[in-house]
Amino acid sequence: MKALIVEDEPLARKELKLLLESHPEITVVGEAVSPKEGLLLISEHQPDVLFLDVHLRGGTGFDLLKSIHGEKPLVIFTTAHADFAVRAFDVDAIDYLVKPIRPNRLEHAVHKIHLKEKGRSDETSEDRFDRNARIFLRHFDTNKYVPITEISLIESEGNHSRIHFGKESAVIHRALSTIEQRLPQDLFFKANRAQVVNLEDIQLIDPWFSNTLRATLRSGVVVEFSRRASLQFRETRSL
Repeated sequence: MKALIVEDEPLARKELKLLLESHPEITVVGEAVSPKEGLLLISEHQPDVLFLDVHLRGGTGFDLLKSIHGEKPLVIFTTAHADFAVRAFDVDAIDYLVKPIRPNRLEHAVHKIHLKEKGRSDETSEDRFDRNARIFLRHFDTNKYVPITEISLIESEGNHSRIHFGKESAVIHRALSTIEQRLPQDLFFKANRAQVVNLEDIQLIDPWFSNTLRATLRSGVVVEFSRRASLQFRETRSL
């Protein structure tokens, strides 16, 4: 499980990393001191969990969460102030740890992460669709069965997802991560944290910034691949 520490105090970052060494299932992939830096590292590493302070350089942890588009990592607040606990849980934080962080409190928070991840896994344990499947969608006041091959793009909208098919789209009450687990892997590809594309709908692939790729779909929509997705695409789908 990948973790990102967003904390502007060097000593606090060091102490948290030492405490996390007792939890080898969690790997710290980066450290940030500001909302801006945190957002960049989230885009680069796509962590599963954030250990997030409230007061940061140039803003707050809440500012960072507001700026994340698409599906957010799990969040554990780590702060010297107990005053923001209610607000933290308003943004669906897993836990709220007050500094100095005690090992047993961190262990309890990590246990909550595992429970949350297990819940996500249980939600996505349904069988995958095959290429001949048709998906039931409620579109405006009508219900439609849409062939899965006609879906060109699926985009995250918080805890909901927008499914694009033909010249239409429909929002369903499922997170993108849940939908992705049921899609045929040979037909759909996760381009970034917020978008899954139909590979057969890609008309053009271009090199983009920082060795990434971007795809142009038949509809003309342009989808930018994350660094990790660009590398995976090159490794598995290039000659």
